[in-house]
Amino acid sequence: MPRPTAHRSATPERFQVRVRGAVQGVGYRPFVYALAVRFGLSGFVLNDQEGVLLEIEGEEAELFLAALRLERPALARVDAVEARRIAVVHQKGFVIRPSAATGASRTIGVPDAATCALCVNDLFNPKSRFHLYPFVTCTDCGPRFTIAKATPYDRVNTTMSEFKPCSRCSEDYADPSNRRFHAQTISCPACGPRLSRPVPEIASALLEGKIVALKGVGGFHLLCDATNEESVKRLRRQKRRPERPFAVMISPWAEPCLFARPTQAHMELLSRSASPIVLVPKGDGLAASVAPRLQNIGLMLASAPIHHLVFAALRELGGTPTGSHALIVTSANLAGDPLVCENDQAVADLSSLADLIVTHDRTISQRADDSVLALIDGAPAFIRRGRGYAPEAIDLGEDGPPVVGAGSHLKATVCVTRGREAFVSQHLGDLDTPGAVRFYREALRRLVADLDVKPELVGCDRHPDHRTTVLAGDLGAPTLRVQHHMAHLAAVAAERGLGQSLIGVALDGYGYGLDGAAWGGELMRSTKGRWRRVGGLSPLALMGGERAARETWRMGLSAMVAAGRGAEAGRRYEGHPLADSLIRMGSSKTAFPLTTSMGRLFDAAASLLGVRQEQSYEGQAAMELEDRTSSLEVLADGFHLHGATLDFSPLLCELMQEGVDAERGAGLFHGTVIAGLAEWIGRYADEEAVRDIVLSGGCFANRVLANGLAHALRRRGLIPWLARSLPANDGGIALGQAALARTHLLTDRRAVTGLQPAIA
Repeated sequence: MPRPTAHRSATPERFQVRVRGAVQGVGYRPFVYALAVRFGLSGFVLNDQEGVLLEIEGEEAELFLAALRLERPALARVDAVEARRIAVVHQKGFVIRPSAATGASRTIGVPDAATCALCVNDLFNPKSRFHLYPFVTCTDCGPRFTIAKATPYDRVNTTMSEFKPCSRCSEDYADPSNRRFHAQTISCPACGPRLSRPVPEIASALLEGKIVALKGVGGFHLLCDATNEESVKRLRRQKRRPERPFAVMISPWAEPCLFARPTQAHMELLSRSASPIVLVPKGDGLAASVAPRLQNIGLMLASAPIHHLVFAALRELGGTPTGSHALIVTSANLAGDPLVCENDQAVADLSSLADLIVTHDRTISQRADDSVLALIDGAPAFIRRGRGYAPEAIDLGEDGPPVVGAGSHLKATVCVTRGREAFVSQHLGDLDTPGAVRFYREALRRLVADLDVKPELVGCDRHPDHRTTVLAGDLGAPTLRVQHHMAHLAAVAAERGLGQSLIGVALDGYGYGLDGAAWGGELMRSTKGRWRRVGGLSPLALMGGERAARETWRMGLSAMVAAGRGAEAGRRYEGHPLADSLIRMGSSKTAFPLTTSMGRLFDAAASLLGVRQEQSYEGQAAMELEDRTSSLEVLADGFHLHGATLDFSPLLCELMQEGVDAERGAGLFHGTVIAGLAEWIGRYADEEAVRDIVLSGGCFANRVLANGLAHALRRRGLIPWLARSLPANDGGIALGQAALARTHLLTDRRAVTGLQPAIA
């Protein structure tokens, strides 16, 4: 570490220093202590409601301050270091004081971190007292967010308060030379949490093809051998998950190329302290049912001590010296309910799913699903944000009133702002069951309480039947209805710190439009922070309403009827009993609702190409169509621009032709859609003299589409902006609602009462 540039004073100086950011639960106080000892200073450091407060005194006080601004612990995020000179008191020695918990909270917990390399070494070192201990941690790793009950982050405010440290753990905690100095999670086999079953029993069950429910950091997971086809099929039957891909965890000793083909960029992302699931190209060593009909899988590395121990036992019992094992690791829950995190609930709910249930006695305070990321347009992008990242703050660039974003009905999250920061909850799931609604309410109350704010306004979705629209009233604050796609775009603008003159394109499956129609492919304009719709995709009929999102053949049929090819459609879809009735009804322009959704356009293409006629999970048709794309081709005259309406009916007509196979058709579809979108956006950008283009919505999880459109826009001299801190799908909606609610309050301070109209 380079020595800081500052001067040594001829006489002692004393400073009071305030450090703000994610600085609790990351070893920041021990770091400050070591730094003070290094420079021979006296004083103290403590946690309080605003972060970390310290006073230092000595001749090298300014050198200390310079170092404090340059250095930090591995897990810390320092937003500000504020120092002021105060009177010298001639204090002797430097101490860590007990935390002060008075006044309003100005800090929040930090994310969980995967087991660090040093703790892994302790885990397998026979001379370490942490040898084979499945809860080993230090100041640089272990659970944080999921065990926190309140702030400041001290053991008494975590679920580790249930375990009294033994004398040896107490000695380590008080020893400045020990890396567990003031580690709030410290414990050992003599005093800490315990597993309900021995590790070799877990490994034996997996080798026998059994399904294991294992309590982890943020909740229970279901595990089975990812190379055992019968085990994977049985897990699918037990969990009623016929085709949706499973995530795969590999051992630290495995050669990744045996199961997947990650690039160096993927490996760097996999190795982060957050230990996310990362989408990577699939290898050949997995069971066929892990990710049927897909070329990519969700891959993750062992993240908790118990995972390392299970893989070590598999290596020993399985007789594979290389340790090349792979496990399915998927959330343990009943259909539609949130992740199971309590022992009693696991026994009650998971006995029908798992052959062996393994609990432990460390309480999970806040459940959190694993985060999922992909490399999109050359950088990491979230598909799901949870363990390892929540509740990291998003800087909004300026102070503003406290507001709440209630989020979406699907992939729900909530957002609470305080000052210049926005805090978005972990992934809460789809709000289709009472259990999911309870989890949502719990997370919302917890986040508001932890931040100690009283929201002035709650932004919610415009759809009157969305659960979050109803739940928004729970806080007792006025509510503002925000159009779904405007929230999508506002979220990216907020997290990327963009200006107020923007063009945006929202591409997803569904959003309740200002006219009550089903939107999903919208061109929008932002002026002074307010969005308005200026164009959209040419609509298609939703034959069967919401059923068309699950039964993709209905969208293929709709496209053919719209093209005047009803008779041909009847022959192509004769296997569907309702096809003839839908064709007859389709002759009426008012028989079905219309949609401008890009997601439904993908469904129509997938159906016409024979890729997928029905979906067992959201986005399945689009994912399989994406994976069939090996090269892009642009169909000449494959789209038309009618003013601000983009019409892809010529492209769909081409896909109806005999002889267009799925592979060529997928490349033709993606290539022409990218070209059409780029032309549509580019023309309007030229008219408006705007260069910043915001891209959001669930369709931007499609890497072919996102990468291709971003590249095409850059070639036109435009600047594409994609979501980075939050998912582009509905998991990011809450931030957009909160950002627009703040804009409403900052620009229009009139009294807000009752349910407000949409921002437009």
